[in-house]
Amino acid sequence: MSEQVTLVPGNSLITNTPEEGRALAIKISRLIIKVTQPDALVREKLRPVYAADAAMLIAIGQTVALEFATIAAANDYWKNRS
Repeated sequence: MSEQVTLVPGNSLITNTPEEGRALAIKISRLIIKVTQPDALVREKLRPVYAADAAMLIAIGQTVALEFATIAAANDYWKNRS
C-alpha cells in the first residue's frame, strides 16, 4: 500500500512572507514528484539524469514558479501583511 502524502503542508497556502512562500512552493513541487513517482529508489536513480539536463532543470524551475504564483495569489501578494 502506498504512503499517504499531504500535498498542502499544514492544509494552507498562507505564509507570513514571500520567503516562506517560496520555500512552500519548493516543498509542494517536491511533493508532486513524490506522488508522481512514489518509489524512492527510482527517484534516486533518476536524479543524476535530470541534474545534468538543462531542459529538465528549467522545467523544475517552471514548476516551482507556478506553485509560487499560486501561493502568492493566495496571500494576496502579501499586501495585507505588516
